[in-house]
Order: sequence, then structure tokens, then C-alpha cells
Amino acid sequence: MTIKEKQQEIVEEFAFLEDWEQKYEYIIDLGKELKGLPEDRKTDSNLIKGCQSQVWIDADFRDGKLYFDADSDGILPKGIVSLLVSIYSGHSTQEILDSDFDFISEIGLQEFLSPSRANGLMAMTKQIKFYAVAFQLKK
Repeated sequence: MTIKEKQQEIVEEFAFLEDWEQKYEYIIDLGKELKGLPEDRKTDSNLIKGCQSQVWIDADFRDGKLYFDADSDGILPKGIVSLLVSIYSGHSTQEILDSDFDFISEIGLQEFLSPSRANGLMAMTKQIKFYAVAFQLKK
């Protein structure tokens, strides 16, 4: 499944949720399913700057694809980062670089987050793109 197809699937899932309380519950449930990171990978270099909570994203490049692992000490940010990991993990660096984050506005997520959480979300998306650039340069 392509990144765009995954994003569209998320947009359709959110369309079935009636209000933001249900959407938050859905995001929190996603966070509960996230495997998380072992303590030794919760390093300063994996810590996302600009998040209200502590959020870590780590990446591994294998077989031409980038795989993300993430964790957070906050339940909502953990769900948000889980959503991003599910969309972008397992794709080539070029696919990630060519993708956009329009689905975030399509589901209305950013407008319902506090300003500090919205900043954290943007920092997470930037980090995903940063990893794609960094691993593409290593090729």
C-alpha cells in the first residue's frame, strides 16, 4: 500500500467518527497499540524538539526502505506518532520525500490540538522527512 493510500484510509476512518471526543479516543487507542521504544533508544538524538511531551522517533534503513519506531510519555502524542509511524514506515526514502502531510488537515487534527501540541506534530513530521533525507544521502 502506498503512502497516499494509507493516508486516504486514515481520512476515511476519521470520517466515520462523529465528534472530536471519538477521534481523540481513536488516536489514544492507536497509541496503546504502539510497541514503543526500549529505554536505550530513548536518547536525546531521537527526542523530538518542540513537543510538549517527550516524543522519540528512531529510524532504521533496511532493504531499501525506512522503518520507524517511536514512543512518547504522553498518551495523545503517542497516538499521533503511532499514526505517523503506521503511514510512513516501510517506504523508500524517495516515497517519503515525495509525500505530503495534507491528510492532517483533511482529518482536521491540527485545528483541534493546542498550539504546543500542533507544534509538536509539525516537529514529528519534520523529523520523518529529516530521516528520509539523511538515509537517502547515505545510499
